[in-house]
Amino acid sequence: MAVGQTDEVPEALFHFDEVTVRFGDRVAIDRVTVQVHDGGVTVLLGPSGSGKSTLLRCCNRLVVPSSGRILLRGRDLAAMDPIGLRRRVGMVFQRPTPFPGTVFDNLRVADPELSRIAATELLGTVALGGSMLDREATELSGGEAQRVCLARTLATGCEVVLADEITSSLDASAAAQVERTVRSLADHGRPVLWVTHDVVQAERLADHELRIEEGRVAD
Repeated sequence: MAVGQTDEVPEALFHFDEVTVRFGDRVAIDRVTVQVHDGGVTVLLGPSGSGKSTLLRCCNRLVVPSSGRILLRGRDLAAMDPIGLRRRVGMVFQRPTPFPGTVFDNLRVADPELSRIAATELLGTVALGGSMLDREATELSGGEAQRVCLARTLATGCEVVLADEITSSLDASAAAQVERTVRSLADHGRPVLWVTHDVVQAERLADHELRIEEGRVAD
């Protein structure tokens, strides 16, 4: 399980140490201490409003803790450049957000020097063909757009992927394809943190699971 405390901090992908997040008077994350395994798919499971997306966003400093610290492979996130961190820890959001232009244009937003050959290979990692490169990104289906957004995140060279309810707006077929893509990424050595409220989806995907309830990690 991903839950646990140990002195071997560098062996964890992320180590949360007494992390609290407040938004005004509301406590979204309440003194969380937990380790996340360095490998596979770790699912953050909980109902809406439980704090799981906030916890995820702490991993690349889209949300900054009010107190406590978070380590990435033994290094304190607070000491890291946020832009550099977000290139190491990429994020895919709930709704696909393709930019105007072609799919190739979208990928080159993340890596302006990306060649067509490299872009084709990158699309292959998300189960899309090179013929997609010249498609208008804003005209793609929901499933295609979400996989292009995932490919765009991977184009940064990130070593970890954060996925925040990324299948919630997709139909069942498109969601299954995204799940297969994420499973393949994890199986090939790229850890994924996956947020969901869907217990059945968690059972399909999780190598490790963190249950989030009212801002705390449940036992």
